[in-house]
Amino acid sequence: MIERIELEKYLADLLSISSVRDYCPNGLQVEGASQISKIVGGVTASQDLIDVAIKENADAILVHHGYFWKGESEAITGIKRNRIKALLDHDINLFAYHLPLDVHPALGNNAELGRLLGFETSGGMEPDNKFSVGL
Repeated sequence: MIERIELEKYLADLLSISSVRDYCPNGLQVEGASQISKIVGGVTASQDLIDVAIKENADAILVHHGYFWKGESEAITGIKRNRIKALLDHDINLFAYHLPLDVHPALGNNAELGRLLGFETSGGMEPDNKFSVGL
């Protein structure tokens, strides 16, 4: 079991989120239980993933695509309302890390895809991209 605050700090440090400018918030997006003993992971914080987390009695969900993207409506209605309500009703934390998981040289999805394809990494992803960081 881990404190939510400790997990949030650990993930922020591990993924160097302060070094990455993104167009969505990275880290804790929806607060749930203060103690975390079970985490469910997925690519997107979809209703199906939330339903699995509820069924598995998870305390947290860790995803690549969370909520609150720049340019989308800030209103919490419809699908977004239903998903957030389910998280709150079941005291489930939502942690989301978008570009930090794209660019991380060891844990990133792009780094892993490169490894699987047999590529050799020679530096950070798109070092001149304002949304990228060479870690």
